[in-house]
Amino acid sequence: METSRCENCIIRQFNSLRAMNKEELKKVSDSKITKSIKKGEPLFEEGDKLNGVFCVKNGVSKMSKLSANGKDQIVKLATKGEVIGQRSVIAEEHANLSAIAVSDMEVCFIPKESITHTLQKNPDFTLEVLRHMAHDLKDADDVIVNMSQKTVKQRVAEAFLYLKNNFGEDDEGFLKLVLSREDIANVVGTATESAIRIISEFKKKGFIHSSGKRLGIKDEKKLMALAEGF
Repeated sequence: METSRCENCIIRQFNSLRAMNKEELKKVSDSKITKSIKKGEPLFEEGDKLNGVFCVKNGVSKMSKLSANGKDQIVKLATKGEVIGQRSVIAEEHANLSAIAVSDMEVCFIPKESITHTLQKNPDFTLEVLRHMAHDLKDADDVIVNMSQKTVKQRVAEAFLYLKNNFGEDDEGFLKLVLSREDIANVVGTATESAIRIISEFKKKGFIHSSGKRLGIKDEKKLMALAEGF
């Protein structure tokens, strides 16, 4: 059995592809291209016309939008199992976000024909795609509310907790996903200088610890209390 085939791939259980039948999966498998993306390289840029979607086998991508003042706002970190670019392909619109690898990635590119054909024929698949899009919309709503109601410090504290909960820690207690200070600022929606200042304040207070680029949580209770506004 060839493990690189979609039929045998464990990753598809995490996304809408799980609702495809054998025939449809075979079609996707025959048409997909597996690519390795190096850290820092784009999968696609904002404004690109997407001829398909990307299914993430390994690694993490930052989904970001360029604001009028030339600053990136990271909207989401897409990880193992996620399908990137569904919205653009289904809406037949240019990509609204850029997707850049923040760690080395392995992705499968699925041409849009396999997706759109199945959307028309398989209501279970259509429902799964809708469900994933609705989930993304909910996350986007939460981001908007957070931006307007929480202080920058609270948002930085939340970012640390999010990184720990979603990507885990290494043996030395540092966050597994190493983001640059600029990326952290772009997740939070603040200037890089502010993020750096808050990170060093958190270190002084013993909330977090660092070693070079690596950051880790030292006092999770205090960070949570801060994030929740206590």
